[in-house]
Amino acid sequence: MTNLPIVLASKSRARAAVLTGAGLTFETLDSGVDEDLVKAHLLVENASPKTVAEVLAEKKALAVSATHPAWVIGADQTLEFDGGLYDKVSDLAMAADRLRLMRGRSHKLHSAVVLAHQGVTVWRDCVTAELTMRPFSETFLTRYLEMEGAACLGSVGCYRLEGPGAQLFSRIDGDYFSILGLPLLGLLEHLRTVGVVKR
Repeated sequence: MTNLPIVLASKSRARAAVLTGAGLTFETLDSGVDEDLVKAHLLVENASPKTVAEVLAEKKALAVSATHPAWVIGADQTLEFDGGLYDKVSDLAMAADRLRLMRGRSHKLHSAVVLAHQGVTVWRDCVTAELTMRPFSETFLTRYLEMEGAACLGSVGCYRLEGPGAQLFSRIDGDYFSILGLPLLGLLEHLRTVGVVKR
């Protein structure tokens, strides 16, 4: 289904799975972008969580595109809760605290994607989803963390919507692929438009 070489500038297994599921052939490369450093600079400038996602996605795409002739996909996702930016936690105790904090409340996921070619940004998109967690019990939380284990640490929200994390929610408003970290439909349409993917 792919006409021209594609590179995903991301280490995310979830994003790679989304592209693979869509039938695309691609290579995965680490962008080498220091995300923590970029975030620190942006937060000093009071950048919004959405802007952080957009900037990081572009920096990843451009970093790989500068040295690679393929069409490069850069992506990033941020979690906004109570107007603040939240990063991934490092252990299950912190995951439990994060989930208790968001229990019974809504948060937003901003998923940005950028397509670069020959060192230039050629297309971009950012899709926001709003997710509402149900007021789950402590018993459920304990069972959930036992089921998921370290797998939940790979997501800033401590859940995988494609796994048991779906049981955490009472309402989801937004695009499924964006929640997984890659706004796929708009990306596919642009790849078809420029002839990278067959129509």
